Amino acid sequence: MDNMYLIPANSKKSMLIFGLFRKFDLILFLVGVGVSLLLLMILPIDQLLFAIIALAPGLICAFLVFPVPNYHNIRTIIMLAWEFYTTRQKYIWRGWCYKDEEDSKE
Repeated sequence: MDNMYLIPANSKKSMLIFGLFRKFDLILFLVGVGVSLLLLMILPIDQLLFAIIALAPGLICAFLVFPVPNYHNIRTIIMLAWEFYTTRQKYIWRGWCYKDEEDSKE
């Protein structure tokens, strides 16, 4: 093969269902769609407000599991942003001049 290697572009995709979803994502989506279907049967959808209320759970869950480049999905972005803003951030300097700063303090 003359030192030519074939590396898969996205090897983690094979671990996902349909190459896009985790098990929790599919469960969340199916529960949202199920609640929407139940609300469509219960509520009178001839009024716009009731139609929006009935479709909201399915649309919100579909939005949360929508795939996004560089992240898994919207739910992952929201979880990472929440973790970033609610946890204490402590950054320890370990750069190339770490030893130099330590030597100069002594």
